[in-house]
Amino acid sequence: MAKLYFRYGAMNCGKSTALLQVAHNYEERGMKVLVIKPNIDTKGDNNIVSRLGVERKVDVLLPSTGRVLPYVEHDIPNAILVDEAQFLESSQVDELYCISKEYDIPVLCYGLRTDFLMKGFKGSTRLLEIADDIEEMKTICRCGKKATANMRLKNGIPIFEGDQVAIDDGKDNITYESVCGKCYVKKRKESAK
Repeated sequence: MAKLYFRYGAMNCGKSTALLQVAHNYEERGMKVLVIKPNIDTKGDNNIVSRLGVERKVDVLLPSTGRVLPYVEHDIPNAILVDEAQFLESSQVDELYCISKEYDIPVLCYGLRTDFLMKGFKGSTRLLEIADDIEEMKTICRCGKKATANMRLKNGIPIFEGDQVAIDDGKDNITYESVCGKCYVKKRKESAK
């Protein structure tokens, strides 16, 4: 029986690159993949963009009210790959779980576990609750320790307030940095002074 997978990690750990590699592997063997990205992620428009410079057009830009099943029933894929899965609604994660079981299609979701305030996203939280297989993808902090948090920066300065979602798309001078817990706490304390 197929599984629902959740592969998560801090920003810049290679989630999108890994997804693109998986898509390539399936397609190289003549198999069909359905590549999905929630439409709230405006970075790259209708493409998945890896920081390594590799990109690919998605098959579905999924709105928050969208369903996946119609795309599956239209042309049954060998695998479903979801980038930025933290932006999924809980009901969409539930639907993906059911698709993996009812259609025996592996569903691989890639995304962040938490936001810049270390709070869970709806999609990530639900994936952590029901995914059959959960894997942490690792990256490192500037200090050399394992990065587990995503720090939001505006004009290069760490900020700890704002909406949960602010896309790193070159607008508003918003960027993100993967940091370890120790560096996150240190920068948060410094910003409170």
